[in-house]
Amino acid sequence: MHILVAAVLAALVTACASIGRPQGGPRDETPPKFVRSNPYPGQTKFDGNKIHLTFDENIQLDDAFNKVVVSPVQTQPPAISSNGKGITVELRDTILPNTTYSIDFGDAIKDLNEGNILDGFALDFATGDTIDTLRISGLLLEARTLEPAQGMLVGVHSNLDDSAITTLPFDRIARTNQSGQFTIRNLKPGTYRVYALNDMNRDYKWDRSEDIAFYDFTVAPSVENIEVCDTFLREDGTDSLVSHPGIKYLPNDVLLTWFNEGYSPQYLKDYGRPERRKVTFNFAAESDTLPEITIADGRFAGRHIDDWALAEVNATRDSLIYWIRDTAVISTDSLRLSVKYLKTDTSDNLSWQTDTLRFFFRDPKPSKKKNKKDEEEADTVITDAYGVPQPKEFLNFTASSGTLNVYSPLTFKSDQPIDTIIESAVRLEMLVDTVWESVEIEPLRPDSLQPLLKRNLTVEWTPGAKYRVVVDSASVTGIYGVWNKPISQEFSIKALEEYSNLIFNVTGIEADSTGIMPQAYVELLGSDDKAQRIVPVVDGRAEFKYLDPSVYYARLFIDTNNNGKWDTGNMGSRTQPEEVYYYSKKLQLKKNWDVEQTWDIYELALDAQKPLAIKKNKPKAKKGERLNNEEDEEYDEFGNPIDGNNLYDRNDRNNLNNRRPNSSNANFGAVNQLRSLR
Repeated sequence: MHILVAAVLAALVTACASIGRPQGGPRDETPPKFVRSNPYPGQTKFDGNKIHLTFDENIQLDDAFNKVVVSPVQTQPPAISSNGKGITVELRDTILPNTTYSIDFGDAIKDLNEGNILDGFALDFATGDTIDTLRISGLLLEARTLEPAQGMLVGVHSNLDDSAITTLPFDRIARTNQSGQFTIRNLKPGTYRVYALNDMNRDYKWDRSEDIAFYDFTVAPSVENIEVCDTFLREDGTDSLVSHPGIKYLPNDVLLTWFNEGYSPQYLKDYGRPERRKVTFNFAAESDTLPEITIADGRFAGRHIDDWALAEVNATRDSLIYWIRDTAVISTDSLRLSVKYLKTDTSDNLSWQTDTLRFFFRDPKPSKKKNKKDEEEADTVITDAYGVPQPKEFLNFTASSGTLNVYSPLTFKSDQPIDTIIESAVRLEMLVDTVWESVEIEPLRPDSLQPLLKRNLTVEWTPGAKYRVVVDSASVTGIYGVWNKPISQEFSIKALEEYSNLIFNVTGIEADSTGIMPQAYVELLGSDDKAQRIVPVVDGRAEFKYLDPSVYYARLFIDTNNNGKWDTGNMGSRTQPEEVYYYSKKLQLKKNWDVEQTWDIYELALDAQKPLAIKKNKPKAKKGERLNNEEDEEYDEFGNPIDGNNLYDRNDRNNLNNRRPNSSNANFGAVNQLRSLR
C-alpha cells in the first residue's frame, strides 16, 4: 500500500514538473463589451455627478486625461478611474439643468489582458426631460501634408461671430480618432460653426500660436430616414438580404484642414559678438523692417551702423549679421549700441522699443609664450617672385569641386564679405580631347541667399564634359583688404545617361469664380516627405528634368495668390490654407529613363491620396491584424503598385469625397460617406 501511494505521488510530481506548452483556447481578439451603466444610455432627468459603467471583462484606461472628452466642456477636468470591469467618471463642474451630456471615450478603453481596444464608445444622458441627438461628422487633415490629425479637438459654436473662437469655449467637443475622423454628438437643432483646435492650454479657445482649422460654411445638423440592408448567412450556407428602417445623421462629410498661422510675438531673442569683426541679432519673428542701430557712447557716439558695418540679412529679416568694416571700431573691446526695433506689446501690436546693449569681445590669450625666433618670423615681410609684399592672412576663397549637375552653377565661397573681383582673372576651360580650351563666361553673380559671401558662375554646361576653373592670386579682395591664393581646380559635369526625366500630365485643376485658371506647382518629394524640387504646371504639364535615380513622391498645391510658394491660412481674414494634393503612387526612377504619368488630382479621395510609405500618422494595427505596407507591394517598371488597392480599400474604409468646398458649391456632397464612429 505504501509503495502504491509513493508511486502515485511520484507520478504527480513528475507531471507537475514536466515542461510543455499549455493547451488554451483561441487568442482573445474581441474588445470589451458594454454591459450597463448608471445613468443608462439616453437616460433623462439624471441628477447626479457620478457616472458608473460596467463591461463584460476587466478593462484598463489609456491616457484618459487626454482621450476622454465630456460635452458640454468642463472647466474642471473630470475624475476618471477604472477598477476591474468598471469605470467611474466624476463630473466636478456644476451640473447644468435641461442639458444633454455626452462622454466620448475615443479609443481609451481596452481589455486588461490582450489590450483589445473598444474604439469610439460614448455614453449620453440628459438632466432635463429630453435628450439632444443630432450629430456632425467629418474628417480632419493637416493642410500642408494631408496627415490624419490624431487626437485633435473638434468643436462647435452656436455663436456665429468670428470672434467666438477666441473669446468663448466650445459648446460641444469631440476628438479625432487615428484616421482623423470625428463625430460631435448630442447637438440641439440649430446652426453652428465648426472648428478644430490643438488646444495647448486647455481653455477650449484659440490663441494665435495654436493650430486651427475652420469650416467655411455654417452647418445645420439634421437626420434622414433611410433603408438599411443587412446580409445574414442561412444554415444552408446561402445569403439572406434583410432591409429595415435606419437613420443617417447629416452632415457626415465635413472636411477640415488644420494649419498654423506661424505667428510669434516679435522680440529680440539674443544678440552677441562671436568674433571681433561681427555683431549679430536674432529676432523671434519675421520682419519687413530692419532695426535702427547706432553707437550709444564714446568717441563714436551717434554713428549709424551703416557707416561702419556691412549687413548680412536673411530672407525673413529675423537673423542679422553685421560685419564691422571700420578698424577703429573693430579694435574697441566694448561696444554699447542703441538698438531701436519693433516689438510686440501687451496689446499684441507692434511698437518701437529702444534698448542699449553691450557687445564685448576680448582676444583669447596666446596658448604659449612666443620665443625670439617666433617674434622674428612674425616681423618678417613675405614677398612673391616679383617682390610684392604678401599678407600674413589670406582670403579663404574656394570653388565647387567634384561632379556638378547640368543645371547647377559653379559656386564660389568666401569666409568674409567680398569687396572686389577682377573678372578677367577668373577663367573657365573645357577639356576637348587632350587640350584645355577657353570658355567664354559672364561675370560672377551674387548668390540670392548669401550675396556677401557667395558668387555663382552660370554656364550652359556640356553634359559629361570635364572643366577647369582658374582664379589668379590677388584677384578677389575681401572687405578687410586681404586677397585670395590662386585657384586651379578641375570638375566634371554629369552625363545625361546618369539622369531620369519625369513628366506629369495634370488634370482636375479648375478655374476660380472669376473664370481664371489658377497657377499650380508640383513638388517632388523624397522618402522623408520633404520637397526636393518644385516646378510650375504649364499647359497641364509639370516637367522635372535631370533627376538623380531614386525613389520619389509628388505633391501639388494650388497657388491662389500667385507668389510661387505654399501659403498657410489666416483666421483674421478667414483665408483657408492653399489646397494640397498628393500623387498616390511611389515613383522608382532609374538611370536614363523618361517617365510620363497622368495625374488626376481628384481621382482619389483626399484622405486616400498620400502614400502609406511616407505617411507619419498611420493607424495602429489591431492585435493579429497586418496593415498593408507599401514596401510589401509589387511594382511595375514605372514604380506603380501592381495591386492598385490602398490601405483604406483593404480595410473597407469609406472615404470622403475628394472635392473641397468653394463659394459656388457650399453643399459639397460626399460620394462615400464616413461611417458612424459610434
